[in-house]
Amino acid sequence: MAAPNLSPALRAPASSRAHPKAKPGYGKRSVPKQRHAGEGDFTLLPERERHIAGYVDALPEGAAMDIKSLARNQPLYGQMAVGSALRALGVAGHLRHVRCLSGEGDQVRWVTRTFWSRTAHDNEWWTAFLAAEEHDSVPQEATGTVAPALGEAPEPEPAPVPVQPPALVVPQQRTAGQAPPPVHPAGDPSPAFAALARLGRTDSRLALSAADCAALEQAAAEWFARGVDADYLTHALTAGLPASVDSPFGFVRRRLHDKLPPRLPATTPATQATPVRRLMVECTECGAPGRPEAFRDGLCRPCRELEPA
Repeated sequence: MAAPNLSPALRAPASSRAHPKAKPGYGKRSVPKQRHAGEGDFTLLPERERHIAGYVDALPEGAAMDIKSLARNQPLYGQMAVGSALRALGVAGHLRHVRCLSGEGDQVRWVTRTFWSRTAHDNEWWTAFLAAEEHDSVPQEATGTVAPALGEAPEPEPAPVPVQPPALVVPQQRTAGQAPPPVHPAGDPSPAFAALARLGRTDSRLALSAADCAALEQAAAEWFARGVDADYLTHALTAGLPASVDSPFGFVRRRLHDKLPPRLPATTPATQATPVRRLMVECTECGAPGRPEAFRDGLCRPCRELEPA
């Protein structure tokens, strides 16, 4: 039997200093109570995962953790290899992708973070830690110390614009050949239409025509009505894409239906000042969101069932 590769982790090269920062509130977040970095880190991982882990571990807080940004500074590995390595690191217990809904009253927004741990943890630890994050506290037994919530961005950031749900058009009976009623003023595309039109510029595999955008606009508008912004919608539709997409229209239509976020409870004047925080773990394979306890090794149930025996 071949002996495992026990060479030390490949630490991040000098190019990591030029690694882009994520938007305020997004990006890498290190969990508390970690051992100090050393030569023995990640020695039991395969070479590719050891290299990516060393690079990510050396990145500063708030660094961009999307696959494109990581692959741009990796001369040895492309986007597909980096994506596979991040998935393997999730299975090994080093990271979790998380979507957090934070803000106050009706001024809320979704932020995507990657919680990173130099020390590998099992599923029970991650479930307890993320449950504590959702309640703005870290339990003593999970980390050994009470630390401030990692969900709060340390630097000041501009106040988000209050979310104004777009008016949804109720379908009406119309005669053959009659044009469908517009969902936005003439010449002024709605946020949903604009977000769909930009998908092809974000990833060419999801390039949609104007007719496709118009047909999917109503479904995308429902996302905005539930409090998300264009960045969140774009990330949800482009995360974990297959190598090729035969039908961008059908693929986007299916994701708009399957990944539709939950509707926020209505706010009243008495509760508008109450902080609103929600947290969902994101599958490291397909990007589907869900409750922390529904994920094992960072994977949702369908992706776990696709794993070879």
